[in-house]
Amino acid sequence: MSAARAPSLASATLTLLWGGALAQLLPLLLGPAIARLFTPEAMGVFTQFTTLAAALAVAASLRYEQALPLARHEADAAALLALALRLVAGAVLLSMPLAWALHAAGWLPLPALLPLAMACSGGLQVLMLWANRAQRFHALAIGRVAQYGGAALGQVLLGWLLWQGTAAGGEGAWALVLAPMAAQLLAVAWLLRPAPSGGWRALLPPAAPALRTRMRAVARQHQDFALVNTPHAFLGTLQDALAVALLVAWSGEAAAGFWGLALRYLKAPATLVGSAVSQALYPRLAAAAADEAPRLVRQVMALLAVPALGLMAVLMVAGPWLFQWFFGAPWREAGELARALAPYIAAHFVAAPLAVVTMAWDAQRWAFRLALLGQVLFVAALAAGLWRGGLLGGAWAVSAVMVPYFAWYFWRLARWPRVPGRAAPREEGT
Repeated sequence: MSAARAPSLASATLTLLWGGALAQLLPLLLGPAIARLFTPEAMGVFTQFTTLAAALAVAASLRYEQALPLARHEADAAALLALALRLVAGAVLLSMPLAWALHAAGWLPLPALLPLAMACSGGLQVLMLWANRAQRFHALAIGRVAQYGGAALGQVLLGWLLWQGTAAGGEGAWALVLAPMAAQLLAVAWLLRPAPSGGWRALLPPAAPALRTRMRAVARQHQDFALVNTPHAFLGTLQDALAVALLVAWSGEAAAGFWGLALRYLKAPATLVGSAVSQALYPRLAAAAADEAPRLVRQVMALLAVPALGLMAVLMVAGPWLFQWFFGAPWREAGELARALAPYIAAHFVAAPLAVVTMAWDAQRWAFRLALLGQVLFVAALAAGLWRGGLLGGAWAVSAVMVPYFAWYFWRLARWPRVPGRAAPREEGT
């Protein structure tokens, strides 16, 4: 797509927002049915599996797909795509023995499903960045509908079938896990078009000598994604896995179910808005002049702060009542968690789209150090809160610690001193 035909940031964001809104609408509408078909214990097993699987899957491609919007030439983009897909395949193979080792250690339920989860999630994240590079925002929007809406529909269908004769307790959690994978496969199938130049077969092993040379070159050029961004993303998702492990060890699977349901719905607005904004913002920042980029970031933060504060106010006032009314009386405790986590959720809502800023500004090492500090603070606050005040004490402690952390992060981005400028892209072959 030429620069003259590229959609504006507002247009791209709105396109992704309508897709994200539709994708989130089905899970929100079907959430009460899912909560009534599966017990908190089943939700806890599901949360335990998905948090650990997400931590592993985010590192499957060593994050090389995140460099696709930065690639100036089609040959470099194809080499990055081929490299990322090979790394995902290798990660799937490695996950087979790892799954059983984690299961033997008591960390991972349903180990047989981990390789499939790695393949679905890893492949989808690569193809989403491939579509992002081409600015195929409509395709991305439809892919998100298939991913999130399809997962909720599948969970209801499988839960209903289980309800007819098979227990829907902890032993039925496999249905909660399997449905999102099937939905991810649908999204993968949708994003396979259009194929890269030469077709998908040209990217598969054995690679042509020219492609192998390009793959080595782009791997070196974008090594920060493997050496810095991958540990950053992995530790971010590992934070969630460690939090769930603490909850299971301290309060049992039901507590993990309350935590998982609460965060899934509380973070849904950040997933919806954050993903749309970041996917539209990233290519814009990658091409922005040094004086334009900080202004874009400050505008995004100011716009996101308004709905974030509104969301926090609603949760603080009516969180327990809303969860009880929406999901049923057994889930009121998840609403109490929502109230305690509301300040943290509001800050997270603003922060979620901003991860791409430090990627575009060549500041991944700084972001990694800051994120590592945040993850240590989060887990330490949760552990201390659980020890002093149980499940709700842990939630209030997380909010008390993470809000000042995010406030400092926003201040630093707003006053970033070294924003790199972007030269106009060269013609292919020059």
